[in-house]
Amino acid sequence: MCGLAGELRLDGQRADVPAVDRMTACQAHRGPDGDGLWARGPVAFGHRRLSIIDLSERGAQPMVDPHLGLTVVFNGIVYNHRQLRAELERSGHRFFSTSDTEVVLRAYAEWGTRCVDRFLGMFAFAIVEHASGRLVLARDRLGIKPLYVDARPDRIRFASTLQALLAGGGADTSIDRTALAHYMTFHSVVPAPRTILTGIRKLPPATVRVVEPDGTVRDTVYWRPEFTRDDDRRNWTARDWEEGLLEKLRIAVDRRMVSDVPVGVLLSGGIDSSLVVALLAEKGQTGLATFSIGFDSAGGESGDEFEYSTLVAERFGTDHHRIRIDSARLLPGIGAAVAAMSEPMVSHDCVAFHLLGEDVSKSVKVVQSGQGADEVLGGYDWYPPLAGVARSDAVEAYSRVFFDRRWPAMADVLEPEWLLEEDAPTAFIREQFAAPGAETAVDAALRNDTTVMLVDDPVKRVDNMTMAWGLEARVPFLDHELVEFAGRIPPELKLADGGKGVLKRAARGVVPDEVIDRTKGYFPVPAIRQLDGPYLERVRDALTDPAAKRRGLFRPDAVERMLRDPNGARTTLGSNALWQLALLEMWLQEVVDPR
Repeated sequence: MCGLAGELRLDGQRADVPAVDRMTACQAHRGPDGDGLWARGPVAFGHRRLSIIDLSERGAQPMVDPHLGLTVVFNGIVYNHRQLRAELERSGHRFFSTSDTEVVLRAYAEWGTRCVDRFLGMFAFAIVEHASGRLVLARDRLGIKPLYVDARPDRIRFASTLQALLAGGGADTSIDRTALAHYMTFHSVVPAPRTILTGIRKLPPATVRVVEPDGTVRDTVYWRPEFTRDDDRRNWTARDWEEGLLEKLRIAVDRRMVSDVPVGVLLSGGIDSSLVVALLAEKGQTGLATFSIGFDSAGGESGDEFEYSTLVAERFGTDHHRIRIDSARLLPGIGAAVAAMSEPMVSHDCVAFHLLGEDVSKSVKVVQSGQGADEVLGGYDWYPPLAGVARSDAVEAYSRVFFDRRWPAMADVLEPEWLLEEDAPTAFIREQFAAPGAETAVDAALRNDTTVMLVDDPVKRVDNMTMAWGLEARVPFLDHELVEFAGRIPPELKLADGGKGVLKRAARGVVPDEVIDRTKGYFPVPAIRQLDGPYLERVRDALTDPAAKRRGLFRPDAVERMLRDPNGARTTLGSNALWQLALLEMWLQEVVDPR
């Protein structure tokens, strides 16, 4: 796991090496173990390294192979790199390191852009061909690793964080009105390729982009999961699906132990992370470091789930760390978490993950996390209302239960100049749901949430908050083979038992029943969900700051109304609507136009 950056000039000029150097330095938190810079005519690459595979200098980046005429910068991990290395050696390749980065380099030399089909892992990378000047950018299937792009007629820049592109200079930081509409509607998610800033885009997941020296761009989407029934499994029983899912998860968890440094687990006490711990114990893993976090209660909400995480840790004999966050750390933790966001992310989980990442990074450099199971396996409460809905009515049914606010209500919050003439969020969902490969309304919602919402909310949240401390988080529930399998599972099996039924039933006898039968939990940060005291003042300061008034995104009467009753206005999914507005302003003031 690392931070990468680069530039390709399209105007015949030499690359702006100082700009790439600034972009690289901006990502030191993602790669505290080393840095590198490489330039050749119109191209410059930069890299910050977090050493996980091949800790020696032979794994340093940018990695250059003069014989192949290729240079690569890589972020992430290819779990099957040893198997691919053996295959490439049989084809005549000789390796100078044991790093997965070199496997990526030689896999491209052998198979071209189709090399991504062979990678099992999470990754973003850039490769330049010395002879042709062609630039290749790629991102993993589920978009676990980020890649942001600032493209202009004279040059293209790319980096692992949006902040790095801002550090390079010259980016258009005006607000994208369509992206703003998505943020305000689609649970604060801005789908790729947009970001909230007009001049910065993100490479979509499962995409390879080829940029020719003349600026011609060609994108290829190389993976899309099917959420339909499989003829070969028409006769499968519920138990067959449970056993099949558990086996896929065993494989995914085992893959994510590939490392040259110890791997821990973020153990929330929920079924997902508990199952990861149980399967590692089943494989004979001992001395596993596990970590859970707790906050003070507020507004009648509990601030920790230590009861369940401790139960799991004791059952499987882990080296468990209960991290209780002192209230004195929480308020400044908000600003630090916002500064770490490559895009505004409204979930209060961000602060929890950021503070957890800070403490966990003192013990290990790699952790597994249970993130993603709810989207892949139907764990959220907006899926059951879609059961039985006609496929033709799926867009309206999904929008009704998921959108933070419907289109007519947008004018109640945004100033008129920021309103679009068309309902862009609904149009986006209509396009997504119309694509073939999703059989029922539930299938369409799960596919959308797995390939869009998951990528630009929970997955991005985990990456940004852990990598802020040089901590690599791995997500076995987003193993693409597990996701493909889950897409074939009949929706009724996923929705059973209050959601994730197929997983809960598969877990019986593997994890304690108390964990399976408990009420669904989250990373609780009650002080943000129930705004009061200094947390409310932090929100008030952001929304009444002169910068916010100059920007003029939100109607003053709407802001004043919410500030008078800070916990009264809730979105469809129960989030604090005032926090949603404040978070966007906090991010813009902290990241885009800091004083």
